[in-house]
Amino acid sequence: MNIKRVTRSRSGRLIAAVVLAVAVAIPLGVTGAASAATTLTVAQALAAQDGRTATVTGYVIGQPTATNTVLTSGFTADTAIAIADQAGETGTSRMLYVQVTAAWRSTFGLLGNPSLRGRQVTATGALTAYFSHGGLKNPSAMSLGGGATPSPSPTPTPAPTGTPDAYYAAAAGKTGPALRTALHGIIRVQTKLSYDQVWDALKDTDQDPANPANVILLYSGRSQSKTSNGGGANDWNREHVWAKSHGDFGTATGPGTDVHHLRPEDVSVNSLRGNKDFDAGGGAVAEAPGCYTDADSFEPRDAVKGDVARMILYMAIRYEGGDGWPDLEPNDSVSNGSAPRLGRLSKLLAWNDQDPPDAFEQRRNQRIYERWQGNRNPFVDHPEWARSIWG
Repeated sequence: MNIKRVTRSRSGRLIAAVVLAVAVAIPLGVTGAASAATTLTVAQALAAQDGRTATVTGYVIGQPTATNTVLTSGFTADTAIAIADQAGETGTSRMLYVQVTAAWRSTFGLLGNPSLRGRQVTATGALTAYFSHGGLKNPSAMSLGGGATPSPSPTPTPAPTGTPDAYYAAAAGKTGPALRTALHGIIRVQTKLSYDQVWDALKDTDQDPANPANVILLYSGRSQSKTSNGGGANDWNREHVWAKSHGDFGTATGPGTDVHHLRPEDVSVNSLRGNKDFDAGGGAVAEAPGCYTDADSFEPRDAVKGDVARMILYMAIRYEGGDGWPDLEPNDSVSNGSAPRLGRLSKLLAWNDQDPPDAFEQRRNQRIYERWQGNRNPFVDHPEWARSIWG
């Protein structure tokens, strides 16, 4: 309004022109207000550590704990994330340390949301040192993806329950060996749990939908108190669906603690299954109605036959022998001993067809992705991929 009034005179028009020229000459990013209007790369943010307010987009690498230390698994807190311009960045000098204040921790803290690793986030805040390292502090806005929407009090948005097409983008249109390679590259990026952490994970992933104080036992189908876990009679413990002796990986962090194939089960039923391969037939299992076993195989109840198959197939894709662990692979034998093989593949493929994923299995896959490991079982999302890979 002032400019309109002064432009009534010739001298006023000159003054207005000078004011506009000065405004155009000031580049975006010099002042706090201007910098927040343009999204910066991480490299640009690291070069502008002068306290200005800015919006920065980058990929989550991990949790910074010191000037040159960033955890990429085993997260210990929800208070900071390190972001970079490349999702695979390993140099801390090219990472921006972003403070995660209390308002944003439920959504952007890595301890509670380990699956954020590798995802793109956008944050608005003050560009200033954090952990004596280039940082962004006191965020006023944080969001997933490439654009932030300021909000004084963020409300966590549940992850979608449907198939995450973006997660499987690298596998789109592939079949056979090419599909297998693509899926391995996708799901091998995960947070690894300790064997003790598995207890808490299973209490979440296998929670009884009708009673949140209980878990559902895999083979028995029994709903049992979460707190009755242990080694005593009628307790539940951690069943390795891919028997850990098939490849001799034990309970060390890796395949031995991968929750995608660990399930709650009655201690004695777990012991009865032992390290047997999977096949049809045998005598009835008293404490697990619908299950059967003989000297060299175990048949799960009908309601979880597909679950068992998809867990085995996941393990074969996830553990290909390239990260220090055995190369796990299903075959059509039930006499695999300690070899990293488990059968019977023909039966597992039939079970995958016969018993498609239900709501319980889909929720379980989502919870592992959201809260525990940050990766998914592709055969729960796409059961048809089993036949594409194994015929």
